[in-house]
Amino acid sequence: MNNEFELLNLSKEIIDALNKENILVPTPIQKESIPLLKEGNDLIGGAQTGTGKTFAYSIPLIENIDKTNRFVKALILCPTRELSLQVKNEIDKLLVNFKLSSCAIYGGESYVIQNKKLKAKPDIIIGTPGRIIDQLNKGNIDFSNVTYLVLDEADEMLKMGFEDDLETILNKVPENRQTALFSATLPPFIKKVATKYMKNPLQVQIEAKQLTVDAIDQQVYYCKKDSKRDLIVRLLDFYEFKHIMVFCNTKAMVDELLVFLQNEGYRVEGLHGDLKQALRDRVMSQFRSGSVDILLCTDVAARGIDIDDIDCVINYDIPNENELYVHRIGRTARAGRSGTSITLATSRGASRIRDLEKYTHSTMTPHEIPSVDKIRENHQKKLYFSIRESIENNKDNNEFDKMIMKFSKESNDPIPLIRGLIAMAFDKYTKEYPEIMTFSSRAKGDSKSRSKSDSKGKANKKESPRGKDGKLKKEKKESGFSVLEVNLGEADKIKPNLLVNTLHDELKIHREHFGKIKTDKTRTYFEVNSDALRFFNTDKKVKLANKTLTFRLVDKKLR
Repeated sequence: MNNEFELLNLSKEIIDALNKENILVPTPIQKESIPLLKEGNDLIGGAQTGTGKTFAYSIPLIENIDKTNRFVKALILCPTRELSLQVKNEIDKLLVNFKLSSCAIYGGESYVIQNKKLKAKPDIIIGTPGRIIDQLNKGNIDFSNVTYLVLDEADEMLKMGFEDDLETILNKVPENRQTALFSATLPPFIKKVATKYMKNPLQVQIEAKQLTVDAIDQQVYYCKKDSKRDLIVRLLDFYEFKHIMVFCNTKAMVDELLVFLQNEGYRVEGLHGDLKQALRDRVMSQFRSGSVDILLCTDVAARGIDIDDIDCVINYDIPNENELYVHRIGRTARAGRSGTSITLATSRGASRIRDLEKYTHSTMTPHEIPSVDKIRENHQKKLYFSIRESIENNKDNNEFDKMIMKFSKESNDPIPLIRGLIAMAFDKYTKEYPEIMTFSSRAKGDSKSRSKSDSKGKANKKESPRGKDGKLKKEKKESGFSVLEVNLGEADKIKPNLLVNTLHDELKIHREHFGKIKTDKTRTYFEVNSDALRFFNTDKKVKLANKTLTFRLVDKKLR
C-alpha cells in the first residue's frame, strides 16, 4: 500500500495509523502545513471546513511533543463542543500507536466528569475557551508545560465573543511554545495575535479555486419570500433525499420552520444555541442514526458537525457571509461522495447569489420549481421500482395464494385489481401543494385541489379540543394562538418568564411561540402559537416549583 504521507517524512507509527483509516493522500493544507510545523515554525493557515486541517496540525503535534512525562503538553482551542469532540476523535485515530492520551473539555458537560478526566493527566487537551478558563481558574489545569498551542477556526471563536478568553489563555501558556492558528478569514484580532503572541509566523493559504468541491451540484431556486416554506416542501418531496441539513440565519427561523415541517409530517429536528446540551446531544444522535432525516440549524450550532453521508444542504436563508456558504455546502460531497446544495433566493437575494459565485469561482444553476405533476411522476416511478423489488423478493412466497385465488374467481380481468392495489399503495403520496409565487408569474402546475384522502372525515365534523387519543388538537383561530391552562399559580410563586424558560428548555418551545400570560392564585393561563401545540403532546414529565405540570386547552381569551 503506497501512502503519499511517507513523502512528508512521518514516523512509521503515524503512517500505520493513517493506513488503518485508509488515508493515503494528503490534502493541500496538510501537504503544505505539516513540514513547516514539524520544523517548529509558528503557522497561520487559511483553511475552510472539510480541507483536512485537523490532521494538518495534529500530525506534527504528535510527532514533536514529549512522549515521556505525564503532563499537559498541547492545548487545542475550538469554538464549539461539537468541533472539540470531532477534533478529539480525529486525534485519537492518530494516537493508536502512541502512549499518549487526549480529552475534550467543553461547556455543558458535568464538572465532576471533566475533573476526573483532568486528574488522569492527559497529554493533549481539546476544548472551548470558556470552559478551559473555568477549569484554569479552579486550578484543575496546569499550562506550565504546554509546548504546542492550536487555535482552530479562530475567526469563529471571535464571532462567538471569545476574544477576552483567548487573550487570557495566550497570556497563561509559556512563551516558548509553538503556535498554530487556523482561520478562514483574517480579522484584526488575528493579526494582533500574529504580531503579539506568535514568533515570525509563516502563512499557508489554500487558493480560492479549492473553496468548493466539484462533486457538489450547486442549485438555486427563486421565489417570493412568502412562498419559501411551500417551496422547500416541494423540493423535499421531489428529490426525497435521505440525509439533509437545512441552514437558517436565525434561531427564531429554525424554530418557525421546525414547527411547520413537523406539521407537514417530516422527520425533522432543530439545532441552535438556545438548546441545552443534553437536548443537542439527543438531536444529533437521532440525526446520525437516521431516525431524523432533516436537521435544521444555525451556522454556530452546526460548527464541528462531521457526518459523511449528507445528501443535500439547503440554504433556506442565504448566508450573510461568503465564508459561511462554503462552510455550509462543504457538509455534503465528503469522503469521495457526490452531493447537492440548494439555495432558496428571492429577488433581493439575486445580487448575493452573484457575489457567492464570484467568491467561490463556481456557478449555481437556476432550476425551475417542480410542478405537482412532476412530483407525482417521481413518486410513481419510485413506487414502480418498489413493486418490482417486492415481486422479485416474494416470488416464492405462497402466503397470499388463497386471497389471489379468491380474486381470480371473482374476475378474469386482473387490471381492476392491479389498479386498486396501486391506488392503495400510492395513497400515502397524495398531498395538497399550495401555489408558489415567482417574480413574474405563478408557477405552472401549482393549482391542485385537495385529494379525497386529504379531506376524508373533515366535513362538518366538530372536534373537541382533545381527540380520542387525548392529545391536544390545533384550533383554527384568527389570532393563530390557543390558550392553555397549567396547574401553577401565584401560590406557587410562579413567574411568567420562569414558566416560558422551563417550557423552552424541556419541550423545545421557542419563546417567540408564546403570547400573553395571566396568573391567578392556583392556575396560569398562557397563549401559545397553535402550531406549537404538538410539543405538549408528550409523555415527558415537566416539573416546576416541585409540581409535575399538567396542561389543558381552554376556550378563553386573555386580555
